[in-house]
Amino acid sequence: MPKINEMVSFKDNELIIFDFDGTLINSIPDLSLAINKMLVHYNLLPLTVEQISPFIGNGAKLLVKRSLECAMQDKEVAIEILDEAFDIYFSAYQAATCVETYTYPGVVETLEYLQEKGYKMVICTNKPFAFIEPILDKLEIKQFFNSWIGEDSLSEKKPSAAPLFHLANKMKTTIDKCIMVGDSKNDILAAQNSGMESIGVSYGYNYNENIADYKPTIVVDSFSNLQELF
Repeated sequence: MPKINEMVSFKDNELIIFDFDGTLINSIPDLSLAINKMLVHYNLLPLTVEQISPFIGNGAKLLVKRSLECAMQDKEVAIEILDEAFDIYFSAYQAATCVETYTYPGVVETLEYLQEKGYKMVICTNKPFAFIEPILDKLEIKQFFNSWIGEDSLSEKKPSAAPLFHLANKMKTTIDKCIMVGDSKNDILAAQNSGMESIGVSYGYNYNENIADYKPTIVVDSFSNLQELF
């Protein structure tokens, strides 16, 4: 896999598709707070950030399911309980969507750089769509993005290629002119499933796995490194 000093360049790309949680923003503090409010409802002990982090990335329902199972010491969760728990979590997260969430170092400056260079930028996340815009507004980064989709925007979500095809089509460009940037295997697999190149960031929360194991086109350790590639 190429390293950043091997002069890899993506300057000919037109569209950059970003993951959200773990790539642009660290939302673990607020996600953890909402999960633990849900667990308290069932008289379960709260989980630590370290316990919750590996459950993030496959969508909100799986986050709730895995957290419940962990707090219940791997007992199976009844479907009716899961539905109720999800509603409790959803309400708790709506009430505190962006209290302690923050952008990773270098994100704002790099987005400004990419915008000045003329790249189109969009977000493809497995976070529910309703939470995306409030966070973009609160962190004052909405102006950088032409569009965004969440886990419930289409019938399929990452690692399916469908969201990437959708965004490429919406932005009126071709797959060979697009690149996916993310911290999770879902991002890299979605890119590979679409035939798109990808950049893996090593600082996010990829189920406690090394993002390089999924063979993105290149791995960077800092969001600011993108300025060397575009």
